[in-house]
Amino acid sequence: MVSTSASAWTEVTIAVTRQAAAQAETALEELGALAVTLEDGEDDPVLEPGPGETPLWPTVQVRGLFESGVDRGRVMDLLQTVPGAGRPGNLRWRDVGDQDWERAWMDRFEPMKFGRKLWIGPGGMSIDHDPANVEIQLDPGLAFGTGTHPTTALCLQWLDGQELDGRTVVDFGCGSGILGIAAALKGASRVVCVDNDPQALEATVMNAGRNQCNDRISCHLPEDSPAAAASLVLANILAQPLIDLSPRLLDLLEPGGDIVLSGILEEQVSLVAEAYQACLRTLSVEILDGWARIHGVKR
Repeated sequence: MVSTSASAWTEVTIAVTRQAAAQAETALEELGALAVTLEDGEDDPVLEPGPGETPLWPTVQVRGLFESGVDRGRVMDLLQTVPGAGRPGNLRWRDVGDQDWERAWMDRFEPMKFGRKLWIGPGGMSIDHDPANVEIQLDPGLAFGTGTHPTTALCLQWLDGQELDGRTVVDFGCGSGILGIAAALKGASRVVCVDNDPQALEATVMNAGRNQCNDRISCHLPEDSPAAAASLVLANILAQPLIDLSPRLLDLLEPGGDIVLSGILEEQVSLVAEAYQACLRTLSVEILDGWARIHGVKR
């Protein structure tokens, strides 16, 4: 857990439609937000989602956390490009002050369902559903990955449908550890989590402990990561890094293993697929809210 001192952080909030929420979240991440959360904008109830659906409200409050010295003008300029974000009075700034920001995040975060049996909820909250469900308690710290973004949701939906007992998994670009922890709770015997942000690795260690699977999860910077022979590689990053890292990610994967790539805009699918398809015997694409997930099986 990261504690803050007075005026250490600044929070910006905008209200957008459900369709524009992912674009707003991506814009805040590109601006260097330390954390991004999404919450109900109008106290609207969210009905039980169908299989494979991610629950979001008709109007979404998107909040970004920045260091106090952030260039507010630059943030405002980029957020103006998000549909509906430029309405007068829609963009609000707040100094977080002495508040523990992560605790405020947990007060707002409601449990979410991915696929049929995979649930994500804040630490300390009992979801109390079917005992057959896989329940992940999550506290993202200041690392990306709560499941609200379509890129993460696409990976969680895929994981929900897989049998992972005894498998070795690599989560490359692990963020909060959400994908690697999901794999461990679904039976993976070894999960190697890799990220270039030490704070992400710290959040992953903390979340793995909260979910009592830290004995199966190891965390590494890219330069220190082991040459694992994995039967599943997960990489939820961005299109260009996925292209640049394709030789390394494919080297980590054993023949017949699965690779799941996300963080890809729909229009970038062909570029990313081209970097991998020669080494894959099958390749499929799933789209959610303009974002894509690629799944392939290595030759």
